[in-house]
Amino acid sequence: MAKLTPELEQHAQQLRQKLQEAGYAYYVLDNPIMEDTVYDRLIRELQELETQYPQLIVPDSPTQRVGEKPATKFISIEHNIPLYSLENAFNIEELKNWQERWQRQIEIDPHPDTVDYVCELKIDGSALALTYENGLLVRGATRGDGITGEDITQNVKTIKSIPLKLKIDNPPSIIEVRGEAFLSINVFESINAEREKIGEPLFANPRNSAAGTLRQLDSKIVARRRLDFFAYTLYIKSEINSKLSQLSTQWQYLELLQKLGFKVNPHRQICSSLDDIQKYYKYWDTERKNLPYLTDGVVVKLNSLPLQKKLGFTQKFPRWAIALKYPAEEVPTIVEAVTIQVGRTGALTPVAELKSVQLAGTTVQRASLHNSDRLAELNLHIGDTAIVRKAGEIIPEVVRVLPELRPTNAQLFQMPTHCPECSQPAVKPTDEAIMRCINSSCPAILRGSLVHWASRGALDIHGLGEKLVQQMVNSGLVESVADLYDLTVKSLTSLERMGQKSASKLVDAIASSKSKSWPRVLYGLGIRHVGSVNAELLTQKFSNVGQLAQAKATDIEAVYGIGPEIAQSVEQWFQVSANQKLVERLSNAGVVMDVRTDTGNVAKEQSAFLAGKTFVLTGTLPTLKRDEAKSLIETAGGKVTSTVSSKTDFVVVGKDPGSKLQKAEKLGIDQLSEAQLLGILESFDLVNNLRNLST
Repeated sequence: MAKLTPELEQHAQQLRQKLQEAGYAYYVLDNPIMEDTVYDRLIRELQELETQYPQLIVPDSPTQRVGEKPATKFISIEHNIPLYSLENAFNIEELKNWQERWQRQIEIDPHPDTVDYVCELKIDGSALALTYENGLLVRGATRGDGITGEDITQNVKTIKSIPLKLKIDNPPSIIEVRGEAFLSINVFESINAEREKIGEPLFANPRNSAAGTLRQLDSKIVARRRLDFFAYTLYIKSEINSKLSQLSTQWQYLELLQKLGFKVNPHRQICSSLDDIQKYYKYWDTERKNLPYLTDGVVVKLNSLPLQKKLGFTQKFPRWAIALKYPAEEVPTIVEAVTIQVGRTGALTPVAELKSVQLAGTTVQRASLHNSDRLAELNLHIGDTAIVRKAGEIIPEVVRVLPELRPTNAQLFQMPTHCPECSQPAVKPTDEAIMRCINSSCPAILRGSLVHWASRGALDIHGLGEKLVQQMVNSGLVESVADLYDLTVKSLTSLERMGQKSASKLVDAIASSKSKSWPRVLYGLGIRHVGSVNAELLTQKFSNVGQLAQAKATDIEAVYGIGPEIAQSVEQWFQVSANQKLVERLSNAGVVMDVRTDTGNVAKEQSAFLAGKTFVLTGTLPTLKRDEAKSLIETAGGKVTSTVSSKTDFVVVGKDPGSKLQKAEKLGIDQLSEAQLLGILESFDLVNNLRNLST
């Protein structure tokens, strides 16, 4: 092998630089500076050099955009900074309400003309979080639930509008960039044309296609799909004398992103009033049809970064930003039939079966008719031409019918008097618009109850999905949620396509669900109007199922956050003999139906050590999630705040701590590592007990 010389190293560096500049001009600026044939020749030359001298390969080389081997799976990772959703507004009045809310939040009432907003088109794609260390791309992740996502770094590297190396000298040690990956309409259509030629099913819309592409295990497939990317914000780790960390506006952030090598939406605009925002919104409502990609609204952000910081976040949304959505697209189509769905609570929901139609980028064949009252209001006939839209841009619904186009032989559809699943009479409570099946043995109600019981927010039984539930119900193997705890490997293997190994795993998963907490169990029971949050509130007051079962509606309503409708629903549910029997069977099976008094008393007795102590968390902890650490401290009697002050007793420090650590050092506040925090709790045998309480 020939010796690697300094001249060859320099030549490789020059090739990389030329290719990076050409890629930036082509994919980001949309202004090519090099012929394709020249680009291809240069990248082949670089590939040959790197093959001959592997030591020349660097992470930001243009040759490293596509991995050689497909991934076997994606790893779940916690985001360094949460990816929040945006609150939606659907008209200017709701936008005004949002402005009034943030103004009240900071207790000022500025004239709208004194506040700048940044408006950007809301791209209909898939959110990504990118991490750069010392200017090099080291991680790309999906949004996931906003707290955790999937590590798809190898796939992200295939997106040529995402730089592998930032275009900046002396970059900060860590920069987090957020943006939207998407497919242009032309690329989407060409992908579908190719799939049609080879007989593969077509993708429904560019957004779902982009999300699915990002989760391909083979990055070569991702590269062929030609995803694009717009960056819309960044987070810079505070560093001494860093000019970047001193930026003060969202607009400066967008300009910086461009300088760093990112594509930023060119149609952004600074607006100084709600009137300006409305003009921008109306203009793009028409012009978006001429864009090469899909947009479903306008994102409005306060331009001032200090003001953004002051306003902060709710549990779900930033208070300083909102998405002003466009009205749902409406299209006409033919109603070919109406079917009835029976839900977990026995609700009979009419669904229009439609002639296939494209709606807001998706193929729609079914649309909700909501309830019998809505059906009567529509005066729907089979064969009618109906106007369909997406409610909240998610669920297709019938808005109205066009009677002038009704066929002469069209028949009026009327709600059935009996449940289509069990043939028992359906009833319509006087105070409701919904007809219901009240047969607790109805297969549809049973299927819904089982799926809900096994769902992630309830008992979280891995492996128990809708298809398996249907098999169990159809075969008569399960006739109640309680029957799950009588299942054996032998009984499960009698089902079609259920092997010994799968059956054994499911039996173990069902057994493990017995130890889930009382709030999860209460939510899993599926009592009407009792969601996971209400279940938490109720179990704080009623520490076991016996107390709740004997409570009157007035006692239940006395719980903060519980209204009369929920209270009445809970009282009525526990008065039904079948439900009483279900609770008894679950309790006998060992399902937890109380706040465990042993761990509860231990926690109460031993929490005195942390009582009155105030903690601040900073940085990423090695094993604990931020919420888990907070829960452990609070359950042990301590208090967790977000800011360091003279009243702070301890600062728990993880990896990459922020300015909170600097302030703590100045004030002389004691610092704890995660290990030290756990050591304090373990010395009082609190860790396992407190974790049990928060499970």
